[in-house]
Amino acid sequence: MKSILLHICCGICSSSAIEKLEQDGFKVSGLFYNPNIHPEEEYLRRLETARTVAGILKIKLIEGVYDQKNWLAEVKGLENEAEGGRRCAICFRMRLEYSAKMAKKRGLNYFTTTLTISPHKNTNWINEIGRAVGQDYFLEYDFKKKEGFKNAIDFARRHQLYRQNYCGCIFSQMKTRLTEQSERKPEAEFDPSLRYRVVSLRSNSSEGFNSQDALDIKDVKGYNLRRFAP
Repeated sequence: MKSILLHICCGICSSSAIEKLEQDGFKVSGLFYNPNIHPEEEYLRRLETARTVAGILKIKLIEGVYDQKNWLAEVKGLENEAEGGRRCAICFRMRLEYSAKMAKKRGLNYFTTTLTISPHKNTNWINEIGRAVGQDYFLEYDFKKKEGFKNAIDFARRHQLYRQNYCGCIFSQMKTRLTEQSERKPEAEFDPSLRYRVVSLRSNSSEGFNSQDALDIKDVKGYNLRRFAP
């Protein structure tokens, strides 16, 4: 039986992808590597969901490192990019490169990712990046096909799993909160042109970024938005 490493972007996205890969005859191992997720409490919550799904479906789950400081360094200068832009491409590449290395290290035949299950993400783009970093080692899938996303949501409801309301990074979190704010406030009080940039990252630990570190986020007008940080 051929083996495959499934990069898992979140627990609920993995269920229908695991089932599809097993139907295709693969022995599946999962990898949770998502240094983009912010804050750390949210990362741990999603990791716990991935552990729960792995336990239910009886697959091995490999837990990658949480190196958010390196992720922020990778996307530096692209903080103002719209969702789905160049910042996301770098995020996809970083996670898929790590997945390729982990699959080879573990002696697995192939790797792929649950990222394609999202109706909000460009499947062709994700698969193109996967081919670039993994070549024939990467298997292209579109896990949203045949109601894959719907099946994953149904699985989450049946097992009462946590479902997040934003993609994962601090920038998508801010976008979600500002959208919620705009729905609560009159249009005149909301500025849809607001954009952000990371001003500084001060780590209190040699081990890297954690929820106690100071992440200064400011908009282009210079107002401090640290209320979005931990």
